[in-house]
Amino acid sequence: MTLRRRSPTARRRRLAMELRRLREEAGLTIDQVAGRMECSASKISRTENAQVSPTARDVRFMLHIYGLDEQKCEELVQIAREARQKAWWHPYSDVALGPYIGLEAAAETIFTYEALLIPGLLQTREYARAATRAARPDLTPEEIERRVDLRLARQKLLTEGDPPELWLVLDEAVLHRWVGGREVMREQLHHLAAVAERTNVTMQVVPFDSGEHAGMDGAFVILGFPDPEDPDVVYLDNATGGLYLETDQEVRRYNLMFDHLRAAALKPDNALERLVALTKEL
Repeated sequence: MTLRRRSPTARRRRLAMELRRLREEAGLTIDQVAGRMECSASKISRTENAQVSPTARDVRFMLHIYGLDEQKCEELVQIAREARQKAWWHPYSDVALGPYIGLEAAAETIFTYEALLIPGLLQTREYARAATRAARPDLTPEEIERRVDLRLARQKLLTEGDPPELWLVLDEAVLHRWVGGREVMREQLHHLAAVAERTNVTMQVVPFDSGEHAGMDGAFVILGFPDPEDPDVVYLDNATGGLYLETDQEVRRYNLMFDHLRAAALKPDNALERLVALTKEL
């Protein structure tokens, strides 16, 4: 299965931005559009916030209200159809990370900083199981396995089709935390070293002796997309679901933080040497 590019989540996000822009250019309020369509204002608001996927019929009706020409109208109606398609992760909707997986699947670049754990895209099954069990003691063994299965399914993104560029910066503490115990951690570090050798993956490590650094506020991911009309998004994970930052100012701030982290980190070759040495010690 192909995990990238035509992600329904990314298409819904693009459609939402276009519909909001066109409504504002037409000088109409959400209430006015809802009145013309004889629906609730909350339906229009949820559509413009990419919380729901509108039908092609509803999109065509909105675009007619906004006075859009037929050619552009058909382009957006097609995006609306694609946004309603079921993605590969649909069977995992009970444990999916909201819209994050869809955005990740469409990304051309993934810049991620992690201070506590190996990122999910690079975790082994045993490491993922131990980390999930510790973070979610309320889950049953079956629920934990569902989350682990989804995490490993996401990893096909890095090897299938046209994989994204993954640039990973880890705080050195991540490499010293024995998640799952010595044997699990040895396997995990060996896997991390192997993945770091791939041409689309760059790994750096911020060493302990670098002192304070730009990532001390916590982990984050910056997702970049192949189409310039799709702006970058920053994702901050948390126990209640995650936060998405999309304004130019917010994205610039995190890009600057990532640049500072890369400058403070060991060069990729040196980071890999440290990782290999630590694996041998284990």
